[in-house]
Amino acid sequence: MPTFKPKDPDFEAKVRESFGKQTAMQTLGAVMNRVAPGEVEIEMPYRADLTQQHGFIHGGIITAIVDSACGYAAFSLSAPETAVLTVEYKVNFVAPAKGDRLLARGEVVRPGATVTVCKGDVMAYDGGEEKLVASMLTTMMLMPNRPDLAG
Repeated sequence: MPTFKPKDPDFEAKVRESFGKQTAMQTLGAVMNRVAPGEVEIEMPYRADLTQQHGFIHGGIITAIVDSACGYAAFSLSAPETAVLTVEYKVNFVAPAKGDRLLARGEVVRPGATVTVCKGDVMAYDGGEEKLVASMLTTMMLMPNRPDLAG
């Protein structure tokens, strides 16, 4: 993985503060663990109320946490007063999402002035076993922060 230099020396505080405002992640019980330049990890416990009909975490929930991990990975490299929004993503579900917890890892593949490409993986942990659940490729748009995009 390449080493990236953040444009904001307070990138970690900026990322964590913004994540703290995401009520969607709070609703899911997701927490931000690791924050590094171009890398973010978000963890979520298994919850039966977030499953589909077979007892696996619903695909929409999986994409929500990995989209946030990728978005915050891009945000970690952005200049102060910049907003990051998802433009598009593609996800491959490769195994059922069942276990004690899920971990979404977002990483910047290529940062840019207006477009940043990221990749993300979601791992399920069941006891000591780790299993890849989903992989995502995203395109993020960086733009000047506006009052309607606060946070």
